[in-house]
Amino acid sequence: MSDLIARIDGAAGRITLNRPKALNALTYDMCLQIEVLLDQWEADPNVVVIILDAAGERAFCAGGDIAVMYETASAGDFEYGRRFWTDEYRLNAKLAASPTPIVSFLHGFTMGGGVGLGCHVSHRVVCENSEIAMPECGIGLVPDVGGSLLLARAPGYFGEYLGTTMGRMGPADAIFMGFSDHYIPQSHWPAVIQSICDTGTVDAITKAAIDPGPAPLTQIESEVAKFFRGEYFTDIVINLQHSGGVFAIETLKKLSKPSPLSMAATIEMIHRVRVLNGIMPALEMEYRFTYRSAEQGDFIEGIRAMVIDKDRSPKWQHSLTDSLLPAATAMLRPLGAQTLHLTET
Repeated sequence: MSDLIARIDGAAGRITLNRPKALNALTYDMCLQIEVLLDQWEADPNVVVIILDAAGERAFCAGGDIAVMYETASAGDFEYGRRFWTDEYRLNAKLAASPTPIVSFLHGFTMGGGVGLGCHVSHRVVCENSEIAMPECGIGLVPDVGGSLLLARAPGYFGEYLGTTMGRMGPADAIFMGFSDHYIPQSHWPAVIQSICDTGTVDAITKAAIDPGPAPLTQIESEVAKFFRGEYFTDIVINLQHSGGVFAIETLKKLSKPSPLSMAATIEMIHRVRVLNGIMPALEMEYRFTYRSAEQGDFIEGIRAMVIDKDRSPKWQHSLTDSLLPAATAMLRPLGAQTLHLTET
């Protein structure tokens, strides 16, 4: 069975992720195949719109398939992961810049690599069971695949909050945060997709979209602004530790689980990306960290604890009370000759 189902349906090029038992986790081959299809269809005058969706009930795409990356990095081969990230980031950039309208239907889990695939396109649809998140700090990475740009553009200081606490967004939150555009009940999706294929337009999306209601995260907006406006991650932690109160206690509990190095670098990265223009500089900034993540960061240990052994007890290099800025900025230093170049390989 193919991991991708690709076909032309009327005026639409359609890509369906087809690994439902693996929550449609994105493999290296899938990235390369999607890029080939994107290039072909953008050059085909008969394809005027592209549709991305996924098989199964549980997920659009719960992230990248990182098992091979762990195996190679554990054996001392860091180049496989670097090639994977380079090619994946090139796909993310192409999706964001595509002249062809692209519609993503983001049901269930959309996390990590799924965000890079479905949340940079021109029309992003969520439904009642959508859950979107950037949980990379939990495995010793940082929000990447252009996720740093989405977080940097989120309202207020929610980017810092969601990037470090790995918080999940339901449909209303995803729209409020800028990760999605439209809420359409999933039962209406087949008719909307058929209309897009038949007409070659996305008019059916706006006609079918309804109000998802208030975004739950707005209820903590003032607390997020109070604590996550710190210049550095350590500032945030100290402010929370000296506060007390339900929000501070619950947030410190959330921050006790991910990699401290990753969280500190995430805050620094979001601040830098916020003043940059577009996805390309964001991807280059993210690659500085991911390039070093296995050799110098917590990536191998994070995958071991959360995915391989599943003991959920990672032994991070640092603690929340460490002075994290020097290590975080070292992970984000320019790469010189290894700087990300999104040329096809």
